[in-house]
Amino acid sequence: MIHLFCSKCLLVTLLVLTSGAAIASTAPLTVDKDGTVLLDGKPFRGIGVNYMDAFSRRLAKPEDTSYREGFAVLKAHGIPFARFMACGFFPSNWKLYFDDKEKYFTLMDDVVRAARESGVGLIPSVFWWYPCVPDLCGEPCSALGDPKSKTHALMKQYLTDIVTRYKDEPAIWAWELGNEYRLSVDLPNAKDNLPFVAPDLGTPTKRGEPDFLTSAMVDTALRAFAATVRSIDPARPITSGEAAPREAAHHLREKLEWVIDSAEEYKEELLLSHPDPVNLISTHLYPEHHNKYFGVPRASFAQHLELTVAAAKQGKKGVFVGEFGAPDEEKNGGPEAARKEFEEFFPAFEASGAALAALWVYDFSWQDSFANVTDTNARAWRLDAVEESNKRLKTPKTGQ
Repeated sequence: MIHLFCSKCLLVTLLVLTSGAAIASTAPLTVDKDGTVLLDGKPFRGIGVNYMDAFSRRLAKPEDTSYREGFAVLKAHGIPFARFMACGFFPSNWKLYFDDKEKYFTLMDDVVRAARESGVGLIPSVFWWYPCVPDLCGEPCSALGDPKSKTHALMKQYLTDIVTRYKDEPAIWAWELGNEYRLSVDLPNAKDNLPFVAPDLGTPTKRGEPDFLTSAMVDTALRAFAATVRSIDPARPITSGEAAPREAAHHLREKLEWVIDSAEEYKEELLLSHPDPVNLISTHLYPEHHNKYFGVPRASFAQHLELTVAAAKQGKKGVFVGEFGAPDEEKNGGPEAARKEFEEFFPAFEASGAALAALWVYDFSWQDSFANVTDTNARAWRLDAVEESNKRLKTPKTGQ
């Protein structure tokens, strides 16, 4: 929290909290009381990219500033924003934060500056891999559900550092908890789905039942995250980073039963997993989400989006498709099958009314074999497709 030492400071703070114009001036992206996503005070829809390692590459190699050229390419394609991992993936990647916090954030400052200078907004995913902070604290993953844990204390410390540093930064569009935590919750076969271990990178040597996650644990972590953000930044959207709910997520939450959820249960799960003040519903859509959902033989992207937008309207929240894409290895049908998935996604998104989406994944060499998109590789057409979709979103057809 920011402490106020004078009546003048108090007056300024009250003006910011009570004036929508004042809030919008420091937060380019907002969600209004009806759930409409606004950019600079005007309704906005746009497609960005996941630039997953824009910061972590600099953290690994301080001399690596290749993200500067990367943001320039996004600017050239008219791509408005990027989602990125605003931390280290493994515990070992956090060493600089503990050793020299100012140097750590100086590296992040340059990433943020490069995005700003290219006119690209940023959505930092603050705690990407859910076991990482518990591992740093020597606690099991279930500590995410314990507000008195060392895990919660470190999360609050890091989150306070990053939000305080960038709360007035125009390049920062929203705050995200992490990546797809709920794909690991409420699983009847949890012992077969424990996070992997890499002791040389700071994980424990083994995991067990204390690492099982439940919805309630993630609910607790998300509420604490959102409360800390709101205590510092009163305006920017808050999102979870979640994928589309598992096809049985609601039944698993209630009874640990693998029973396919109905469309209404799917919507209910979306709202349960995005409690206030979280005001931007996150979902991730891939070809795998065609199967099993809602009791239909093939669930389309349009169906997923229709239900997500309907839930968001009910909860007066915005919608962020934080990842979409299609792997193009031969085992998944190759490049031709991937292109068909994109040809289905873009019109479905454009017709849905959802506000934001982000392509997976841009300039991420770790996934060169099946997903990485650059402006010079065989998937460069995907950037062009995003550019064209953004143009259509700016000039919707008459009658829309």
